[in-house]
This record gives sequence, structure tokens and C-alpha cells, in this order.
Amino acid sequence: MSEAVILEAVRTPYAKRGGAYREVRPDALLAFALNGLMDRAGLDPARVEDVVTGAVTQAGEQGANIGRLAVMMAGFPVEVPAVSLNRMCGSGQQAIHFAAQGVDAGDQTYAVGGGVESMTRTPMFSDIGGGFERLNPDLLGKVDLIHQGESAERIADRWNLTRADLDAYSAESHRRAAASRDLHAELLPAPGLNAEGEPFTLTYDEGIREQISPEKMAALKPAFRENGVVTAGNASQISDGAAAVLVGEREAALADGLRPRARFRARVAVGDDPTLQLMGVLPATRKALAKSGLTLADLDWIEINEAFASVVLAWMREFQADPAKVNPWGGAIAHGHPLGASGAGLTAKMLAGLEATGGTLGLQVMCIGHGMATATIIERL
Repeated sequence: MSEAVILEAVRTPYAKRGGAYREVRPDALLAFALNGLMDRAGLDPARVEDVVTGAVTQAGEQGANIGRLAVMMAGFPVEVPAVSLNRMCGSGQQAIHFAAQGVDAGDQTYAVGGGVESMTRTPMFSDIGGGFERLNPDLLGKVDLIHQGESAERIADRWNLTRADLDAYSAESHRRAAASRDLHAELLPAPGLNAEGEPFTLTYDEGIREQISPEKMAALKPAFRENGVVTAGNASQISDGAAAVLVGEREAALADGLRPRARFRARVAVGDDPTLQLMGVLPATRKALAKSGLTLADLDWIEINEAFASVVLAWMREFQADPAKVNPWGGAIAHGHPLGASGAGLTAKMLAGLEATGGTLGLQVMCIGHGMATATIIERL
């Protein structure tokens, strides 16, 4: 039987909205990541049989099947196909799942799963031309679809999380990200512009703050409720970035002289309450653990996308998880969350983290709008 393994995983450093990549089109950013992936893997791009790309806001420069456009921009042979998908914040992770499933099924020997998002050049909701009011009124009459920020507030209410809890967690995310800034072997230094408009190479995630002032964080106004607890400081940063993961059939890769770095123990996607919407991470985690035959105690590294601090803290309370294992190098509150890229970027980051620390098993789980979640468990080889 075919077995899909991860052979290489890379991401660009993430840039702030209006930051280093403000003049870089998203198709060019993804092409850069694809070329970096192939260079590091030492694989001829002609061997890739599909490129699956996550991109959330598929409009403007991110429309017209950005995956295929980036493959052509990267100079891959025209015979290499590509498809773009939108599972919202889980898009990049889902792209890896689909690539791995194609390899497991024997449909491909090598496939790429990745993602891209330029939230600077293609703002959120530009694909629907506005907010939820643009959705079908019949749907809105059946389902209470609310802003994710309000969902994050309701999660804080349900799990009795205070503003101080969220701010303290967020400051720790920055601290961990700053402390690990030079450990990210998955990063592809990428060209951009500095604040003065001069070309430079971005080698780190632009949103990380070396120092966090508790007073300044506490002074931030609530973003979604007048007396709420969710602020710009305890939510993910709006960012630009791209990521790509090369998946291959294990025996074929070995025969080609490539080194399998990890195998999949579980790949899941779940649906959950579309109003609370962000806590699908709970059933996704349970399903992934059940499929893998593992317990939480078996895991060495846990990546929970920090869309909002309340999501991660609620997850930790439910599972009584060891905080030291959760987002050990910080998360999206510090390094940013380029929507379509984050799922693949976190996989690359988690694999680099497992290799850096000698860990074996890692769980990645992501909350998704409209009440979904994706989860992956990998085993480092």
C-alpha cells in the first residue's frame, strides 16, 4: 500500500499588513515558496503531479485559481496541474490533507499542499463584496452567523476567561516567538521592502514584539463589544505569507534518494456549532486522537492556531493540557495569521519544532469560520 510522508515543508516569514510584502503580489509570493520548497527538497518540479493550494479570499489577485497561476510563475512544467480551495482558516492544512490523500490512494507519487494569503492586497470579505449581510437571506434566517470576534467573546464568557487571562496568554505568545526567532529552520528568507521603501530580505516574522508592555496591552479597547475582553492585542495579526509542503509516497521517495521526515497518524475535518463556530477544535482533537490511537499525553508538540487567545485557553481548560507543549514557539497572536497560508505554515513550523527538540508526535488543530475545524497528527521519522 502507498504511504504518504512529508518530505519538505517551508514557509515565508509572515509580514504585517502593509508591511514588507505590500508590493508583492500573492501569486508571486506563492511561486517563491514553491521554488524554495523544490530547491530544498532537491526534487525536479516535473515530478510533482498536483499542487493543492489554500486561499481564503479568492478575488482579485487571489482569484482565477491562484495555485495554477503560481505554478506557472514558478516556472514549473506546464504539465503540473494545480487547484485552489477555501476551507477558510484551515485551507492550507486541508490542502496538505488532500495532497496526502492523493498519494495514499496511489493517484500521485509526489504532490504539494500549501497556501497563500495577502491580506494587504486582497482584504478579507472582498470576495463577497461586504460582510455577512451579503449572504443569502434564507441562510441567515436559519443560522445565526456572527462575526468571529463575537464568537471569541462568547467563548470567553462560557469558559470564564478574563481580559487579564487573554492578555497574559498573548504576551507569552510574543515572548515565546521572540525567544525562538532564530530556531525556525522552515523559514525561507524572502525579499520585501522596509519601512523606507528600500529592498531588504525578511528573515523573521515581522509582527513579533520583543517587548510587550502590560500597561499598553491593558489600555487597548475591546474590538467587538463595548465592555468585551477581545482586543487587537489578544487576537491574531492580519498578515501576508505563503507556505508549501511536499508530500510523497514513502518507498518511491526513498528510491529517489529523498528523506521522509514525518508520516501522518491522523487527518480530520469536522463541522460544529456555526454560531460559537471556533470551538470545533474540541471535537477535531478528540477525533484525531481516536483515529491515531493516541492520547494527549503522548504528544510532544501541539499547535493550536491562535485566531483568538480565548480559543486556545478554552481548549487547554477542556483537555487540561500541559501549557509548555502548546504553541512552544508562540503563535498567530505574535507571528500573524495569513489565512490561506497558516495551515501549511503551522505544519512546517511544527515539524521544525519537533526536529529541533527531538520530539516525535505533534498535533495541529485550527478553528474555522462557520463552525468547522481541521486537525492533523504527524509522527516525525
